[in-house]
Amino acid sequence: MAIQSAANTRTNDEIRKDVQSAILWEPQLANADIGVAVSDGVVTLTGFVPRLWMKAEAEKAAKNVYGVRAVANDIEVRLGSERTDSEIARSAVDALERHVLIPSEKISVTVSHGRVTLEGEVGWQFQRKLAESTVGKLEGVRDIINKIRIKTNAPPEKIVRKIEEALQRSAQLDASKIAVEVEGSSVTLRGTVRSWSEKEEAEGAAWSAPGFTEVENLIEVVSEPRAKGKNHEYNGSRGVRPDAAQDERLAR
Repeated sequence: MAIQSAANTRTNDEIRKDVQSAILWEPQLANADIGVAVSDGVVTLTGFVPRLWMKAEAEKAAKNVYGVRAVANDIEVRLGSERTDSEIARSAVDALERHVLIPSEKISVTVSHGRVTLEGEVGWQFQRKLAESTVGKLEGVRDIINKIRIKTNAPPEKIVRKIEEALQRSAQLDASKIAVEVEGSSVTLRGTVRSWSEKEEAEGAAWSAPGFTEVENLIEVVSEPRAKGKNHEYNGSRGVRPDAAQDERLAR
């Protein structure tokens, strides 16, 4: 669990209510048994869900709430029905083979007590993450250990240039506040952003460049005061958001 530095002026109760609303706003999590506790801006999620991907979605929803400094995801996956490890392994191999963007022939799958281990070597981070998310949606999967490596031979100067270009293209980020360092095939990001989602946006932009195997994201989250008179919280009961957010939901 990584904690972000933040000039956070919101109370724990305000953050807790917004995290609960954010989770309930997601249709696939509306009926999930998820508890939320907050201390000094650090959110702890507890409870039970029937699928692994639902656990990840709850964490994602919590991270996007203003004022959240870190998330400890203690949600447990309780399966509605048990599947054997052999059944899960066959389903995982089939799912990887069906996905045209995943080099399935380079990935091996091992399953033990519902926990899937992925190993092998791919050329891009998105392939590594895609393999994990694809298997994570399968019934019976309790957890995933992703040991897939990324193969690279690109020179460091090319890596830095590609990452800086990706950061500059992002409308969500101020690239001038982010520094990129490369050592071997590892990249380190430093600087400041305004929210956790921007921190993850910067990491995603870095991973979009080819030629490295690891990203260490040391960017700090420094929350800025919000403009007065604007409604930044959910209004009352579940499903009611500021107008702009509602419009975005309806446009999907």
